Amino acid sequence: MPGQRSITEAEKLAEAKLGGIAVQREQMAAVANIYRAASTVRHHLENSVLRGSNLTWTAFVVLWVVWVWGESETRHVAEEAGISKGTLTGVARTLESRGLLRRAGHPTDGRLVLLSLTGEGEEFMRRVFPAFNDEEAFVTSQLTTEECSGLAATLRRVVLQVEQHGEDRRRALLAGAELAPRRGGRRAKG
Repeated sequence: MPGQRSITEAEKLAEAKLGGIAVQREQMAAVANIYRAASTVRHHLENSVLRGSNLTWTAFVVLWVVWVWGESETRHVAEEAGISKGTLTGVARTLESRGLLRRAGHPTDGRLVLLSLTGEGEEFMRRVFPAFNDEEAFVTSQLTTEECSGLAATLRRVVLQVEQHGEDRRRALLAGAELAPRRGGRRAKG
């Protein structure tokens, strides 16, 4: 991208900065490139196919989750989309106002909210997803089909490591201490 530092330059700068610090460089590079690839792909998709539909990445992911899973409780949609329930509330309201998503109370538990696609939302996903997938093909066009399959399998293993062992690792790192609440980088109120 114009004006953005290249990945090669970033890797060289990081190597120079680390100097003699003992770190696991290959693992650092793997995680840094997972993040960089995800950010780059997200940015490309938001500025190509999703921009034409006036959708953010998060809104599209929410639609995708509900499209694939069908009617779902908000807590499950938020978890699958990788967002907070508070973020989901705003996104769901926006998608509902556009006629793509329906929010309804749970039939047996009034505290829960269910999300489902409207007929217009179903039609929207059938129309937009092929264009989205074309861009998925574009961003992976330098890989063979076998490389795409291998990459997907490798990334699944990274996700499974965190899903299966991340909580135990967090507890061990905290050595019994309570997890501090998320603050998003803001200073504590005085």
